[in-house]
Amino acid sequence: MPTQSLTRFVSVLAAGLFCVGAAQAEAADRDKPMNIEADALRYDDAKQTSVFTGNVVLTKGTIIMRGKQIEVQQDAQGNQVGILTGTPAIPGFFRQKREGLDEWIEGEGVRIDYDSKSEIVRFTGNAVLRRYRGTQINDEARGNLIVYNSATEVFTVRGNEPGNDAANPSGRVRAMLTPIPAEGTAAPAPTPAAPANLRPSGQIKEKSQ
Repeated sequence: MPTQSLTRFVSVLAAGLFCVGAAQAEAADRDKPMNIEADALRYDDAKQTSVFTGNVVLTKGTIIMRGKQIEVQQDAQGNQVGILTGTPAIPGFFRQKREGLDEWIEGEGVRIDYDSKSEIVRFTGNAVLRRYRGTQINDEARGNLIVYNSATEVFTVRGNEPGNDAANPSGRVRAMLTPIPAEGTAAPAPTPAAPANLRPSGQIKEKSQ
């Protein structure tokens, strides 16, 4: 395997190891009401679609979403789909608690798609996904597209074309992983991971781009 391809592959493995041994996200969130604040609202009854604009803040159980605009559509069963948009300078924001733990998942993207039925969140454009233990960041993954399943806590990361992101000129997936400390010991301060030092699990296969 060429060196460049191997490095990209190992970086993806790092993302796959992000939630090993993870508990599920807060299970009750999907059944909680969705509350939204914004500067303006346009509602289309025929399409059952609401468009909120200006300093949008959405809450649903432990879920918090913030952005410039969000379009929400609800079906007859009460399932909700939200499309949140931000800007490259001020991306959209997503946060959700992990059930039974003092841990949170946070993500950012120029666009964030949330589906309450599938519990899948898609972060597109300068996407970032982080895991916090209390107030300390523990893991982080970056790419152009991150798809996070909050029900199973499995996610995938896709890179960008080189040169399309000034903050990440190479366009490659990046990940930072912090070891889980042994009981009774303090967690080490997180530092950027060196992808070449990660050990492939053998259970994750490279997918074609």
